[in-house]
Amino acid sequence: MQRQSYLDWLRILAIVGVLFFHSAMPYAAEMDWHIRNKETSNLLLEMNAWLHLFRMPLLFFISGTVSYYMLQNRTGKGFIGLRFTRLFIPLVFGMLVIVPPQVYMERLTEGFKGNFWHFYPSIFTTGAYPKGNMSWHHLWFILYLLIYDIIFAPLFVWIIKTKNKPLQWMAKGKRIYLLAIPAIIIYSSMTIQFPETNNLVQDYCYFLYWLCFLLAGFICIANSSLMDSLERNRRFSLMIAFTSIIVINYIRWNDIQPWDTITNWKTDPRTYIFLALRVVCAWGWVFTAIGYGKRYLNKRHPVLNYLNQAVYPFYILHQTIIVILTYYVVQTTETIGMKYIFTVIVTFLLSMGIFNIFIRPYAIARFLFGMKSKQKLTYKQPVIQMEEQSVI
Repeated sequence: MQRQSYLDWLRILAIVGVLFFHSAMPYAAEMDWHIRNKETSNLLLEMNAWLHLFRMPLLFFISGTVSYYMLQNRTGKGFIGLRFTRLFIPLVFGMLVIVPPQVYMERLTEGFKGNFWHFYPSIFTTGAYPKGNMSWHHLWFILYLLIYDIIFAPLFVWIIKTKNKPLQWMAKGKRIYLLAIPAIIIYSSMTIQFPETNNLVQDYCYFLYWLCFLLAGFICIANSSLMDSLERNRRFSLMIAFTSIIVINYIRWNDIQPWDTITNWKTDPRTYIFLALRVVCAWGWVFTAIGYGKRYLNKRHPVLNYLNQAVYPFYILHQTIIVILTYYVVQTTETIGMKYIFTVIVTFLLSMGIFNIFIRPYAIARFLFGMKSKQKLTYKQPVIQMEEQSVI
């Protein structure tokens, strides 16, 4: 199958967005995170509030397209086996090696005395985070993706067998926007009672919400006419995205959100309209990215192969580096702007350095970080499928 380069570029840009987002968390006002700066920035808050609306929806949408390509030459069982290897192994490795330093640095800010080796055994004895020290932190995305692919593998196989013909009618006009309806209903009806936790067992709303984007990505890539519809309607998607974010921010900045102005806001219809608007905004930006990406980014480049290999290890590594780095950065007297720029640049350089020096050259490291072996990459044909370099 022809490789869809624009999806590669969008995945890379989405991970860059995650880097900017997490690097801002210690410095953004009104946000709770593992490490916090004394002074905070409202501008970084606004950037993160915007990115938070669509960064994970876009990643899940693209992950749905990756799952489609992985199934082209595999059975459902083979697909599950591959996803287990590429997702479960890095998840376990991450929970035992990558994430504990994050928890340790946070515990230091809470008064823990002792070095990392004194702390490490506690991840096995204190229970789950935040009360305990065992956690998957930012690797929740990998866990959710693994569960989605295992549960919905039979549906994916059926969609491929039917060539997505039952949903081909959605390619006409603006019917493609009907894909947003399940997410709108789920989010607006459940998020008040079940706010985002990323802990799986209590994350009822968001577990279903993220799923909507993954399924949409799979459905759209399974029928080229649906992707063509997103490209054709890209300007309309941008209009939806731009208008909705303006309305949301007007409401936020004037402190007229339902819970700020309505006495019985939990039962007032205006609350659910506002919540639904957030989902409309998220879909607007996702569809805008896909539409414009398909139009202008569907181009090969020599660096793309390298970046595709780096993107998954980069995601696994980046937050731990940010937490360790900012533990020391927030103790300095530099301005917030300088701290943020320093955090972004150094995190990027360290993540890419670790990838190049300690992960990319070695088979065991590639396996632990969910990469394909170097031998399999060497003997692949020039036209390859999306899954050959990245699994997210």
